[in-house]
Amino acid sequence: MEIGGLKGEEYKKINPQGLVPGLQCPSRDLSLVESDTIARYLLSEYAHLGPSFQPNKPESNMIARHHDMYLTTIQGCLYKAAGPFGKFPTRKDALREYSNQLYMLADLFLGGHDFKDESPYLCGDEISLADATLFPSMVFCTLMFPKFDHGITEKTPIPPKLEKWYQNLMENDPVFQKVYEEIMGALAKWESNKRWDSIHLAGVRDSEPASLFDRILAGEIPATVVKEDDKILAFKDINPAAAAHVLVIPKDRDGLTQLRKATSEHVEILGRLLVAASEIVKDESLGFGEGARIVINDGKTAGQEVFHLHVHVLGGRDFSWPPG
Repeated sequence: MEIGGLKGEEYKKINPQGLVPGLQCPSRDLSLVESDTIARYLLSEYAHLGPSFQPNKPESNMIARHHDMYLTTIQGCLYKAAGPFGKFPTRKDALREYSNQLYMLADLFLGGHDFKDESPYLCGDEISLADATLFPSMVFCTLMFPKFDHGITEKTPIPPKLEKWYQNLMENDPVFQKVYEEIMGALAKWESNKRWDSIHLAGVRDSEPASLFDRILAGEIPATVVKEDDKILAFKDINPAAAAHVLVIPKDRDGLTQLRKATSEHVEILGRLLVAASEIVKDESLGFGEGARIVINDGKTAGQEVFHLHVHVLGGRDFSWPPG
């Protein structure tokens, strides 16, 4: 901040992307970016001080690499105001994947290590790059995962084995205790600023009662399904307003009781609904001809009866304008 912040010209001389981290080494007339690059430089430059962080354990490098590829790329789902989060357009999918990757780490790399009668470290008696890499992310997710809707994952979001390693490390290594305190000191400011109050699935949740469509999705009420995938369901309207009348709904309402509830979190599902509608109107077997009308009623005064966002796809007759 003393040199103008991340977007300041001075900082961009260190990191042209205007992102963290950046390290300036005046004695070498050198600027470095990216945490892995910086960490490796520090390990080499100060190899004579403290532990090497590089025991002869390939598992250490595997865990660190797995973390950097599959966790940090989507970690913003835990705290950012909006997505996308890596390759995931929705926060819910990213949170599920973050948990899945934690379980992958625990199942693939930790084996039978229970951190009870053994070393508190991931890869033997010596601290490794794996411990130093994974620990800060564990501080994040142990604080932040409980803030989100518990229906996101079927099991505990953080594997018990990793929780045990994390707690054992905190109890047995004063340096990690210090790192924890430093990170939590910064996160305390986020807490005081109520960062999560306006974040989807954390402070903002869908608390409306289940709708008729939820019963259809559960199979309690029959429907004539014309299209389905993992995100949407399309079925014939039981009270058709045209020769061809199909409803397209998101399988996960995700707060979309009405269109006006849509946010940037819903860009992907809104796009899927319209793409599904475009595919349906091409299906002549359903009664669609040369044209169709795509309608979303938003609220009671607009004719909305079921408060679970749905797209009406109507065809098979001529329509007038303006609509009634």
